[in-house]
Amino acid sequence: MNKLLLLFAMLFCGFAQAAKPKYQYVKISTSKGECIIRLYNETPLHRDNFLKLAKEGYYDGTIFHRVIKDFMIQGGDPDSKNATPEAMLGNGGPKYTVPAEFRDSLFHKKGVLAAARDNNPEKASSGSQFYLVQGKVFTDEQLDNVEKNRLKHKIPDDQRAVYKTLGGTPHLDRNYTVYGEVVKGIAMIDNIAAVETGNANRPKEDVKMTITVLKKREARRLEKELNKMAKAVK
Repeated sequence: MNKLLLLFAMLFCGFAQAAKPKYQYVKISTSKGECIIRLYNETPLHRDNFLKLAKEGYYDGTIFHRVIKDFMIQGGDPDSKNATPEAMLGNGGPKYTVPAEFRDSLFHKKGVLAAARDNNPEKASSGSQFYLVQGKVFTDEQLDNVEKNRLKHKIPDDQRAVYKTLGGTPHLDRNYTVYGEVVKGIAMIDNIAAVETGNANRPKEDVKMTITVLKKREARRLEKELNKMAKAVK
């Protein structure tokens, strides 16, 4: 009897483990569309902080307060909630920073989620502010100049290939922590990047956001969908 119970327990644990999603995901909803972001397990400090704030509703009602076409869209400033048109934004956030989590495999391709920060020697991230990369497509010559003038190191061939096709912002690599990427709805970034902006690159029309965390069941369903899509491409 005990052996039978042990067998059932092992089978149950195996099914539970198999059903557990590999990653955690968040959805950003705006008037310009929505996207789903996979948070990287390789950057647990940033992942967990972002999840905590999202679950608290910290970001709901904030705006993308800084938008630069062919570069990035930035948000996460709590002071942007119901801010007047002339308000200067970009300095708000919790009274802590998140230690930098640079990973050679994580880079600023189009669609990544990365942490904004002020100018500090540790390159610690803002507690809440983030940006989504739009970027642009680069040539080999342009990437050579980035290596020489900004990065001081060689861009790996596989990352070069991405910067030459999908695009991104390679000069930000190893300077700002990348901790997620859009897996669905990347058009939202292009839509927001195309809005008309005014002083301090703030959109003239507020683009408010709501960020929700996908539940395990939703995450499992999404991963199955993404796996099917990946197999179809192969």
